[in-house]
Amino acid sequence: MRRARINVRFAALGPVNPFRSAVDVSQAIVAAHLSVGAVAVDATAGNGHDTLFLARCCGPSGRVYAFDIQEAAVERTRMRLEEHNVSNVEVILQGHEHMTERLGEDQLGAVSAVMFNLGYLPRADHDVITRPDTTLAALDQSVLLLSEGGVVTIVIYSGHPGGKEEADAVTDWASGLERNSFEVIEWRHVNRTNNPPFVIAVKKLRAD
Repeated sequence: MRRARINVRFAALGPVNPFRSAVDVSQAIVAAHLSVGAVAVDATAGNGHDTLFLARCCGPSGRVYAFDIQEAAVERTRMRLEEHNVSNVEVILQGHEHMTERLGEDQLGAVSAVMFNLGYLPRADHDVITRPDTTLAALDQSVLLLSEGGVVTIVIYSGHPGGKEEADAVTDWASGLERNSFEVIEWRHVNRTNNPPFVIAVKKLRAD
């Protein structure tokens, strides 16, 4: 029997198969909530893939802030942006728990999307990982920064040491959000082994 292939498509970024990866799902959700001229945050710049994606979605008139605590990640992200002639991004060597401090009070309620990709930086020191205390602080700030209708996506990896603890903490945080102010969904592969990554997405329904 031939099985249908389900795709989500968004402008200029090609087809996305929601059955393939957590990252694809995260990007598809964000793309549906971004427009040219928007402000967005990559809370975990890493190798710059989400940063470049956000920059393209927001366009030259938009603004993206990308955070990471590792110099290697900052350098890789800047190189990726330069390769694609992208200039609407500020790459910041600082933890994501400082995002409201760096963006300023004028951006509270003005950000359309915040993306998190938790865990460790590929091809780097795997002992340097995102941790529950700073991640939860950043998540609290991210929902304050969100505009009405804005989204936060969190790609969560639980297979590495410390990963399950962070995954449980983030899930508890998301579950505790006030349902009249936030819509929360979870996406995961249920028949894969070895702790596949999953996505939690939060949409702000109304400003406080």
